[in-house]
Amino acid sequence: MQTLRKKILSKLSSEPKIAKKIKINPQDYAIHVFDRSKLQKFLSEKAFFQMQQCIEKQIPISPVIADQIASAMKAWAIANGASHYTHWFQPLTGATAEKHDSFFDLDSFGNQLEKFEGEQLVQQIPEFPNLSKSGVRNTFEARGYSAWDPSSPAFLYGTTLCIPTTFVSYTGIALDHKSPLLKSIEKLDHAATEVCRFFDKNTSKVTASLGWEQEFFLADRALVQTRPDLMLTGRTLMGHMPSKGQQFSDHYFGSIPTRVSVYLNELEYECKLLGIPIKTKHNEVAPSQYEIASVFEAVNIAVDHNALLMDVMDKVAYKHNFVVLLHEKPYQHINGSGKHSNWSLNTNTGINLLSPSKTPMGNLQFLSFFVNSIAAVLKHEALLRASSVSASNDLRLGQNEAPTAILSIFIGKHLTQVLEDLENVSKGKLSPKEKTDLKLNVIGKIPEILLDNTDSDRTSPFAFTGNKFEYRSVGSKSNSAKATTVLNAIVTEQLIDFKNRVDDLVDSKNMKKDDAIFNILREIIVKIKDFLLEDFDGDQKDDKSKNTTKIDMKSTPESLMAYIDESAVDLFENLEIFSSAELHARCQVDMQSYTSKIQIESRTLGDMSLNHIIPTAIKYQNILIENVQGIKEIFGTNFKTHANEQLIILENISEHIKQINKGVADMVLARKKANSIDDINKKALAYAKTVAPFLNQIRYHCDKLELTVDDSIWPLAKYRELLFIR
Repeated sequence: MQTLRKKILSKLSSEPKIAKKIKINPQDYAIHVFDRSKLQKFLSEKAFFQMQQCIEKQIPISPVIADQIASAMKAWAIANGASHYTHWFQPLTGATAEKHDSFFDLDSFGNQLEKFEGEQLVQQIPEFPNLSKSGVRNTFEARGYSAWDPSSPAFLYGTTLCIPTTFVSYTGIALDHKSPLLKSIEKLDHAATEVCRFFDKNTSKVTASLGWEQEFFLADRALVQTRPDLMLTGRTLMGHMPSKGQQFSDHYFGSIPTRVSVYLNELEYECKLLGIPIKTKHNEVAPSQYEIASVFEAVNIAVDHNALLMDVMDKVAYKHNFVVLLHEKPYQHINGSGKHSNWSLNTNTGINLLSPSKTPMGNLQFLSFFVNSIAAVLKHEALLRASSVSASNDLRLGQNEAPTAILSIFIGKHLTQVLEDLENVSKGKLSPKEKTDLKLNVIGKIPEILLDNTDSDRTSPFAFTGNKFEYRSVGSKSNSAKATTVLNAIVTEQLIDFKNRVDDLVDSKNMKKDDAIFNILREIIVKIKDFLLEDFDGDQKDDKSKNTTKIDMKSTPESLMAYIDESAVDLFENLEIFSSAELHARCQVDMQSYTSKIQIESRTLGDMSLNHIIPTAIKYQNILIENVQGIKEIFGTNFKTHANEQLIILENISEHIKQINKGVADMVLARKKANSIDDINKKALAYAKTVAPFLNQIRYHCDKLELTVDDSIWPLAKYRELLFIR
């Protein structure tokens, strides 16, 4: 009798792999987005101007204007086939959430009408009590309130008008990722603008920008059905590495397989309709691993687009009989997936603050933001790491691949030399000669020397890549807002401190502004120089950074405690992004999420071991026993000479079965002990230290059995079948 795996493999070999190709036309871009151009067509000039002012100045929109906008949205959406609307938000689950309401309504006479007014646009009450377990939500706070975010355009998804919103509790506490992100953007804008005005009085606004790189794996949907672990946890809890993996790196940047190419083309087409600016797509390092990346956008829009993208990826994949694996480490022994977040700052005057200028003053501005960004990361490296950790990302960070678990910073040898030159600046007022030399020979040559950058940035968790910082530790399935909110906040704090210190020198020491800036930069450089990455090959043990106190947290629960550290609480409360209660709540939510994920993996592995692996191993044992008995019948007492290898295999199988049974029993016991702990933080730590280790211990014996048991009866799709899509 054929296994399900064998039946599926047989079917796959006879199925056509080519689907209809889709042509992408430039004029189709964002046709499903109610963007500024469409809004302008539907609104009066006065109403449009007032809305733009509300967005730019972040003030509430009047009910009259809200009604006009709602009417315009409804007319556009219905004209394009919409029948429902929803407040689309990003709860702490990591996914997006929505509750669809029909435009259809009845008047007092029972006549049909289409109703969507400013009241429905601005606020909705989704009533999702289970979107955020733990934390600050009590029984009486089960009702959540979503509020329209006018800075992010509405879009049409299928037959539903999706309105990007924030999500808060009954008491006004943020229950999503967008609310704190918007606060951090506002605070960063103010702080960065104040520093920019040291250099250009025309700067009135600074916008944080983000360009994400989304890595993922693809697997055949039918084969995934043979893997309970992939279906329930998103990763393979067992599976031996095939002879060929990624040793040759022949997949990286290679020709995209035809079947995958057809999928990516349709995905790109759907993204373009939704205004998601996909720029590149290519094979990644591991087999069956791919990447798509976007053009830089304002942070809020970029985060929304990435959250939407992950949903679109799944929907399109279903049509092509694929499953998208966003888990950071779906397969052991090959590289995992991340979501590299490329972060920068841009002014209303068109200047990228992390890009060198053609003038000494412009480069001094660049250095001010460059150095302060590094200082911020080094001061709050534990907090920034906490923003990217998860049960799934633990399997990727520090696993002999980039990025490392240690948060090192790479800037390149030339900029390192620039900082060393600035470190030698005289304390106090600079002489005219020294100032001229700095401007001509150090600061003035930055654009020229940046061309000679090395490639070690690829292995650094936080790297400067010419005109942006790339935070590489963010997990593939993570919401980008989480890490970006922290990055915005820590840079804001640092810029506020920098401005205050410069102002103090100007006021108290009667220094010129540029002298004061040089002095403060020198002081910061002295503090940060030992933390910078000098040379790095991807292995955290080979980190040549001089600092020996770098934080190397081994698990998510340990890392998450940074959220409730006194320094983090002070940071977020001072900036009015989070209260202490909100930080403790979010820490609890993340701890609960970690515990639940390890719990599910543990249960799934136990089930697969006892119901799939051991019965299959026993079935193969019985085949061998019959063989040994047959040999004994033929050769009599001398049978061991002829059946020696079979007997060794039988002994090995028995030992592996024994160890699997024992491992599962011990794991269940450890889980029961951990479940008895009431404190959420301590329970998560217990799961990390006492339950999670069993996952690898049991896996080892299951993988050994995979190499031993007859391939024809092995029930699970093997790595060689999952990884090499053609």
